[in-house]
Amino acid sequence: MFEDDKKKVIEAGIKLDHYGLIALSGGNVTVRLPGGEILITPSGTVYGDMVPEDILVMDIDGSIIEGSRKPSVDTKAILYILEHMPQINAVIHTHQPYATGVGLIVEELLCNLTTLANATRGSVKVCPYSSAASIQMGVETVNNIGDRLAVILKHHGVIAVGENLKQALYACVYLEEAAKTYSIAYSMNKNVPELTPEQVDRAVEIFSYYGQGTADLPPHLQ
Repeated sequence: MFEDDKKKVIEAGIKLDHYGLIALSGGNVTVRLPGGEILITPSGTVYGDMVPEDILVMDIDGSIIEGSRKPSVDTKAILYILEHMPQINAVIHTHQPYATGVGLIVEELLCNLTTLANATRGSVKVCPYSSAASIQMGVETVNNIGDRLAVILKHHGVIAVGENLKQALYACVYLEEAAKTYSIAYSMNKNVPELTPEQVDRAVEIFSYYGQGTADLPPHLQ
């Protein structure tokens, strides 16, 4: 079942590797389908080696509907996020180095780039430490994410969410770009400037018109 959707999950995992957000089999990718079924990557498997049959189909209670592989060790945390954030349908967990590194020295990555505003809707909080395979990863994410689309897990990595896989992937990629930029700026001047709330709001609104949709940018944003 869900062959095309499983391929999209694998493609998302391969992109994480392409953009340097994971190494080998690190992290995981999860998507909730319109019928409520949940697709999640298996534990300890390199994304480039995955085939659709490796992707597990589960329900929100964690019962396996289809698949013979062991699901990601973070499954309990991911299901907690999906249960407590019904507005989102995709969860991506990475170990991306720049965002994780920044999370060791700050409590929040302030919004320093328009692309971060676009992709995460503003500054990204750093959650207290939670180990891999613990439901606490999900608890900390829900408690700290607010209306943003990502959090940094201290000493661990990143969790990004979205209405779909594309939105969650953009959040991961542009968070890493902002963390790189912050690291460069901080190395030269520890007083790194941030965007104003008004600038963030404008960037978020502009991004809603980004891409090949039919709506044109309204005059007040031009």
